[in-house]
Amino acid sequence: MSLIVQKYGGSSVADAYSIKRVAARIAATKKAGHDVVVAVSAMGDTTDELIDLAHQVSESPHGREMDMLLTTGERISMSLLAMAIRDLGFDARSFTGSQAGMMTNAEHGRARIVDVTPTRVREALDEGAIAIVAGFQGFNIDSKDITTLGRGGSDTTAVALAAVLGAEVCEIYTDVDGVFTVDPRIAPKAHKLDFVSYEEMLELAASGAKVLYIRAVEFARRHEVPLHVRSSFGDGEGTWIGEAREANMEEPIITGVASDLSEAKITVVGVPDVPGKAAEIFTIVADAGANIDMIVQNISVTQGGDTDISFTLPKEDGDRVMEALRAHQEDAGFASLIYDDGIGKLSVVGAGMRTNAGVSAQLFTALSEAGINIEMISTSEIRISVVMRADMLPDAVRVVHHAFDMDADEKAVVHAGTGR
Repeated sequence: MSLIVQKYGGSSVADAYSIKRVAARIAATKKAGHDVVVAVSAMGDTTDELIDLAHQVSESPHGREMDMLLTTGERISMSLLAMAIRDLGFDARSFTGSQAGMMTNAEHGRARIVDVTPTRVREALDEGAIAIVAGFQGFNIDSKDITTLGRGGSDTTAVALAAVLGAEVCEIYTDVDGVFTVDPRIAPKAHKLDFVSYEEMLELAASGAKVLYIRAVEFARRHEVPLHVRSSFGDGEGTWIGEAREANMEEPIITGVASDLSEAKITVVGVPDVPGKAAEIFTIVADAGANIDMIVQNISVTQGGDTDISFTLPKEDGDRVMEALRAHQEDAGFASLIYDDGIGKLSVVGAGMRTNAGVSAQLFTALSEAGINIEMISTSEIRISVVMRADMLPDAVRVVHHAFDMDADEKAVVHAGTGR
């Protein structure tokens, strides 16, 4: 008897009807002879609604209390799902993250898993029950507090459970049929990919593809957990994610195009052009707890041979980093700061870029012919990312997808409209 871990996102359990439909799918997997563990997200837009509610009550909600609030969403969906499965004649038991042994560090809002001890989940499986685990949440053993794993935390919960329990596969159920070459809500002619390597999926996730989150993919690669991304609204084969396969001459150079509107750009103007100043600035940013994406250094617009340093970071970190930089402006010696949250990032990803020349030229030509200006460029072995004005991003995505001959003959289907 094999073990399968399934994860269902918010759009898959958005209402009572959807929960019953998901329960039937889980029951069918159990009936087919598999042990089943399920990680489930909060229903629909519950998490966003709870965040909005918190900000109506408090200008700056406390991190601990936010985690206490947000974890209620998954508790609702896990218990309702267990009820629906029981009505189908199968034993089902729901567990919070802490009951399932998801141990994390103490960082509220974006805690990282440090250990998984799913004793109660194993006991449930041994007794023939289906285990339903609340995604997105854990427990810090030192503070004794509930924590949340941040956006995409239910994906990470599922993969972590699959790794520790030795699952045959971790199935990520969403409202699209798999991983597409581009977000089908932006470019309707996206087509589904049959297979994506861990490496390519990491780059796509880091570049804004939201069908899977980067921490979950990192966990899967590290523990060699096969992922199967598929739709909870149908029975078709989805997209498999795993170790890179041997190259095929027929495989495309570019696997996918990703877009991201979640970043802002900070420009530090008039940085003294002497050794150590860049390190000083980025130490301030690191101490503020922000993750930097792209960095560009240019001759400064100020006089005197100084430099300007621009970098991108998550918008949610923008105010905190600006405040930290202003507090250290005199010591760091720069002239001023510019904050820009009107940017968008486009990335093309593909392992074939390693052995094929001309991808950069093709990308920049397509954008140039469409009249789209590029502000920043960043590359890796299998990725090229460019920053532009946010309002140009949708057009840029469609132009680039077409330029690399990735358009499908028919429009892609998004069953519930969110991509989760």
